[in-house]
Amino acid sequence: MTDYANDVLVSADWVSEHLDDFQSDDPSHRLVEVDVDTELYDESHAPGAIGFNWETQLQDQTTRDILDKEDFEDLLGSHGISEDSTVVLYGDNSNWFAAYTYWQFKYYGHDDVKLLDGGREYWVENDYELTDEVPEFSAVDYEASGPRESIRAYREDVENAIERDVPLVDVRSPEEYSGEILAPPGLQETAQRGGHIPGAQNISWAAVTNDDGTFKDYDELAELYAEHGIDGDSTTVAYCRIGERSSVAWFALHELLGYEDAINYDGSWTEWGNLVGAPIEKGAGD
Repeated sequence: MTDYANDVLVSADWVSEHLDDFQSDDPSHRLVEVDVDTELYDESHAPGAIGFNWETQLQDQTTRDILDKEDFEDLLGSHGISEDSTVVLYGDNSNWFAAYTYWQFKYYGHDDVKLLDGGREYWVENDYELTDEVPEFSAVDYEASGPRESIRAYREDVENAIERDVPLVDVRSPEEYSGEILAPPGLQETAQRGGHIPGAQNISWAAVTNDDGTFKDYDELAELYAEHGIDGDSTTVAYCRIGERSSVAWFALHELLGYEDAINYDGSWTEWGNLVGAPIEKGAGD
């Protein structure tokens, strides 16, 4: 079996063939580029793509949390996205922030959402159409459902996972996992302590993608996680530094492999590495 468990990926060719739909004021199709900021989007983007700033538009600015339901509804509705829209997300860093946004869409019950396989880099490097024109769509009403807490992990869930020996997947780099560094080079250090959650296995987010940023096929993904004893039979908790890279792993586990009990700990190391009394481990894994 090489087909994914769920129909949640679209190719760059598919998006290119549907650009007219994405540029229409009809809300049935919407294309959204999500980056850590909008600098790349401002330079160029796929025609019809809406630009979301992950840092300022997809997080609550006072609580370091995802948007609450009302703010999520306002953001989407103001950009012409309805709860019935087919939404395709893509972004920089091999879809780090697009995957986080996908997870947030699912959290609030939007079922018809997909990722552009390969993300922004794949689109640009393979010479698909670009523009600097920012689309304007008529606002619509958006009514979210949920939240679907079954796909989200909190501090208490992680504590329970440690006690019950539930699989924890640290998707950061080996250097972050060991505690050698607190963040990837050039990115903000958001924790006081380095290391990893006790018992967590280090399976990099990048291990689920090919060199061009597209996702590996079903069999390759299943084998990757099976090598670490993860086969979907129990809850699996994914985490990283701020929740974006773990969203890529969650997408691979939950959506592509169909492991329904995979959950994303979006508090990740920024929360755990700053908690008083929370246990950590240092050093490389087995």
